[in-house]
Amino acid sequence: MTAPYLKIENLHVAIEGKEILKDFNLEINGGEIHAIMGPNGTGKSTLASALMGHPKYEITSGKVTFNGEDLLEMEVDERAQTGLFLAMQYPSEISGITNADFLRSAINSRREEGDEISLMKFIRKLDEKMELLEMDQSFAQRYLNEGFSGGEKKRNEILQLMMLEPKIAVLDEIDSGLDIDALKVVSKGVNAMRGDEFGCLIITHYQRLLNYITPDKVHVMMQGRIVKSGGAELAERLEAEGYDWIKDELGIEDEKVEA
Repeated sequence: MTAPYLKIENLHVAIEGKEILKDFNLEINGGEIHAIMGPNGTGKSTLASALMGHPKYEITSGKVTFNGEDLLEMEVDERAQTGLFLAMQYPSEISGITNADFLRSAINSRREEGDEISLMKFIRKLDEKMELLEMDQSFAQRYLNEGFSGGEKKRNEILQLMMLEPKIAVLDEIDSGLDIDALKVVSKGVNAMRGDEFGCLIITHYQRLLNYITPDKVHVMMQGRIVKSGGAELAERLEAEGYDWIKDELGIEDEKVEA
């Protein structure tokens, strides 16, 4: 099986005519975990939404290929079915659909007709992943994210990740609002996915998540593009010194773009 590969080339994205991403470039291979950090308003969440095809975000130029195919020509559901996953910063609440029903339907949507996952196999897998994430079994029958705390929603996003087993995952501020215990559990779930058939992009403000999920590469994003890349040590320096040293080094002036 070919390892997954996501390549973003010279991507420009606008919202209501205002350019947010400007000449953005990034490559992610299977087996790699990348982290993007940056001040508020640099376009990090715009990147995540644009990759998944949110209609609010207009691709004005550039190219994105996923396993050699043109990602930008795909509909949202096609992007998901081909193996791209987004853990959203603010997961939606959906009444009337249980977590278990949602997950089984999502898994079967990526399988050929006649090859649907059996109920017993699904239940065994769901029980295994929920145990690893220290989730009460009652979560399976609760409506999707309805009445969930912020931490429960984030844990539920990682449950979806582990059940769907995508090729490339984009985790948009998956650590936001988590206490240290929940952060460790969420990190355990992501680390359990690591392997040659899985690539991951973590969008985060804080180095603390990267204490538990060690990235292969760390990228600093400012003014809608990546301005600096390095290893895990780069995140540590950002935590200690902030972003001013990068601005000074590169001659970047403060400019708010978009969240």
